[in-house]
Amino acid sequence: MLAPCLLRRVVLTVPFVLVAALLLMEPVRSDQEAGTAIPAESRPCVDCHAFEFMQRALQDLKKTAYNLDTRTETLLLQVEKRNLCDCVAANLLN
Repeated sequence: MLAPCLLRRVVLTVPFVLVAALLLMEPVRSDQEAGTAIPAESRPCVDCHAFEFMQRALQDLKKTAYNLDTRTETLLLQVEKRNLCDCVAANLLN
C-alpha cells in the first residue's frame, strides 16, 4: 500500500521539479555558445591584442626603415666612390 502511494508522489513530483528547474534557468544568449563562456577577468581584451600587434608592426617597420637607410647609404657611397674613381681616371688620361 505504501509503495503505490510513494510511486504516485514520485511520478507527480519529478515533472514538477523539471518544469521548475527549466523556468528558473537562465536562457543561453545567441552570442554565447553553451560551454564556452570565459569569465571577463581571465580573457585578454581585444584592444590589448590590437595594441601588441601594432607595436610589433611598428618595430618591424623601424627595422625595415633602418635596413633601407643603411642600404641606401652604402649604395650612395659606392656611387660616390665610382664617380671619384672615374673622375681620377679621366684626369690621369688628360
